[in-house]
Amino acid sequence: MAMEQRGDWRIPTEILAGPGRISDLAGRVRDYGLRRVLIVTDPGVAALQFFPGIVAALEAEKISVSVFKDVHPDPVAADVMAGAAAYRAHGAEAVVAIGGGSGLDCGKSVALAVSTTRPLWDFEITRAAPPLDAPIPPIFAVPTTAGTGSEVGRATVVTDTQKGRKLILLHAQMLPRLVILDPELTFGLPASLTAWTGMDALAHSLEAFSVAAWHPVADGIAVEGMRLVRQSLITAATNPRDVAARSDMLAAAAMGATAFQKGLGAIHSLSHPIGAKFHAHHGLTNAVLMPYVLAYNRPVIESGISRVARSMGLDGFDGFMGWVLELRTRLNIPHTVDALKVTEAALDGLAEEAFLDPNTPDNPRPADARAMRRILSAALAGSTAGLERD
Repeated sequence: MAMEQRGDWRIPTEILAGPGRISDLAGRVRDYGLRRVLIVTDPGVAALQFFPGIVAALEAEKISVSVFKDVHPDPVAADVMAGAAAYRAHGAEAVVAIGGGSGLDCGKSVALAVSTTRPLWDFEITRAAPPLDAPIPPIFAVPTTAGTGSEVGRATVVTDTQKGRKLILLHAQMLPRLVILDPELTFGLPASLTAWTGMDALAHSLEAFSVAAWHPVADGIAVEGMRLVRQSLITAATNPRDVAARSDMLAAAAMGATAFQKGLGAIHSLSHPIGAKFHAHHGLTNAVLMPYVLAYNRPVIESGISRVARSMGLDGFDGFMGWVLELRTRLNIPHTVDALKVTEAALDGLAEEAFLDPNTPDNPRPADARAMRRILSAALAGSTAGLERD
């Protein structure tokens, strides 16, 4: 059956990319007529050498700055509400979110929280977004890792500690007004985090491309995002001050997040409950799961992945899978989920949670809880054998 050529497409916001572009931030905030901003970040980023310069540049433009840095590695609702309180206390007019996925997601969620009296969970992606009390204030996003692509997205991930689940919040106004992709801000990222976040970017483009929906714009972006990962991730991890490689990976991250407006799939469906239960890094978890989900989805994605493989100089689906496995090895990614503390006893619960994840309906091959458990069992055993069969 031919795919219906119909869709709603969104291409993201204004992006300033290149070394030294952080110097443009203060003037652009000023040009919006803003005079009071809250910077949302995490303690690690706040301690980095470049951070005081960002604050000083804003203050030089007569912009009053307050810094909120109490953000967990996986932001929880309490982080967001504390940030919203800091925003109100400062009388802020905008949020400047700086950091990896956690800092960016928390900053965007703070902007949402100050615009509504509703619980955050009312904005979960599985529901229609309710009305706001006021427009979401402007958000400026400065990523310091190349992975989540949250800087170009309308969604955030926040952990509901009561349910022990990572929930995805969505609102169109959470899309940042301006993004700064400055590779120099990523120079200090350790090799492990460079690898894990880079694999997250790859997972976004790979899953988005594999979703069975008509979105040639997202598909084209996803293919180039994967090519950039192949070209530059290992260099970025082994030579952290390589400007070209760091620039490529920042672009790949933004491209992956742009592409996944088309949807994601079982890599993310499985990664979310593992992250919530075992506090494993999201990008690392995606990297461990990737070949097992690829194998499960092979019956319906082989033709498309073979086309991608050719564009990347690889030999068909098997060549693409071989590259993923080799990339994981060179980046010291574990091959099995026991490295993430996942045990046999946890598989049933994780599979049920994965089935309920909002990304599951977009997986290109239908996956119920039983299928999710099969993938997890394979990832625990370290073998993709039999995953392709019904």
